[in-house]
Amino acid sequence: MTEQKNSPKYQQITAAVREFGSAVIAFSGGVDSTFLAYVAKEALGDKALAITIDSPYIPRWELEEARALANAIGIEHHIVRIDSIPMTIRTNPLNRCYLCKKALFTVILDTADAFGYSPVMDGSNFDDTQDYRPGMAALKELKVRSPLLETEWTKAEIREASRNVGLETHDKPAYACLLTRLPYNTEIKLEDLVKVEKAEVYMISLGFRAVRVRCHGNLARIEVNRDDRRKLFDEALLDQISDTIKSFGFTYVTIEAGGYIMGSLNQTIVKK
Repeated sequence: MTEQKNSPKYQQITAAVREFGSAVIAFSGGVDSTFLAYVAKEALGDKALAITIDSPYIPRWELEEARALANAIGIEHHIVRIDSIPMTIRTNPLNRCYLCKKALFTVILDTADAFGYSPVMDGSNFDDTQDYRPGMAALKELKVRSPLLETEWTKAEIREASRNVGLETHDKPAYACLLTRLPYNTEIKLEDLVKVEKAEVYMISLGFRAVRVRCHGNLARIEVNRDDRRKLFDEALLDQISDTIKSFGFTYVTIEAGGYIMGSLNQTIVKK
């Protein structure tokens, strides 16, 4: 742990965060925001605040995990409830992530203002520049700071540093909000989000840590890590998975032969 904290890169980000004097971390409990919250607590002490958004498209288990992680870090933590899906994203447009980030981070900024803390930080990292991330434009417009990105931390470096300082999230699979399970330009229905969450919690209970259940109307398309595909090739298990996921409200259950691909629904987007 001492060796990690003495490393030039860790010293750099700690110094960068300390210069803020205070900060609010948009805290999901994922690998990146947990590491950033840890750094902020180290650098700012009681002037660091973690805020988690509770919305219809955030799984319940992620909220509980975020609460536990914040407690372990020792950082002050507040959960802000949003009861409905913003009208601007009801049809899941291609720029949904931009519109959603704009709405949610406006709430976080207002909360930060109420506490008298600035800036608001998020856990974007250097690797996030390599994927379709329209939400990053919203963060820039709102002047949200991304210290991990600004100091060029990659996901692999964040995982390694997290392991070295004892954070249990160092090997946590990547997750994203439930809206990423729905195809673009389709109506977002709360019942679909509930079905997806139940299906993913079930698959995780079977030992598939990195899993996505994409919702295509009444069809569930399961993605698991490529290395986990062999585990699925069991007739009894396949029958059990099919019956259970259908009981959540799906009519058909299929498996993505190529395995889990981060942002797979982004493949439908034609980039100009």
